[in-house]
Amino acid sequence: MVELREWQEGDAKVLAELLNNKKILDNLRDGLPYPYTESDALWYINSCLSADKDKQFCFAVIYNAEVVGSIGVFRQENIHGKTAELGYYIGENFWRKGIATEAVKLACEHVFENTDIVRIFAEPFAENTGSCRVLEKNGFVLEGILRKNAFKNGVFRDMKLYAKVK
Repeated sequence: MVELREWQEGDAKVLAELLNNKKILDNLRDGLPYPYTESDALWYINSCLSADKDKQFCFAVIYNAEVVGSIGVFRQENIHGKTAELGYYIGENFWRKGIATEAVKLACEHVFENTDIVRIFAEPFAENTGSCRVLEKNGFVLEGILRKNAFKNGVFRDMKLYAKVK
């Protein structure tokens, strides 16, 4: 069973273990240190706990009572204030179990039911077929290919723009 809950300081050790994986980091935006330490994880957890609860929705992904990943929805600004960006990852040992699909469903339901946000988008790397499939299973529509939209690990990478509207 998949659940979402607020991060807790006691999750720092497992969060650090999850993010010390190049396969995961290679599909996330830059800015995360490698190796990722418990201190890094604690900083992230505390930033989530102190964030404006109307602008940032960060959750630990729980599977069978164990932290297995992270998901966040981040309100945009100015004329995009009713739009939010979705980001997530699941620990490699838990891939292909439907966990990310269920976590995305739960996060979108939470945001749509508890805020005035009407559009949630995600921008996975084009070759990240697993993440693209998670979004498609949740009713996200492919709006376009963002060609050479990212420069990651010394290579230009295309991204796909997916969105779900309330």
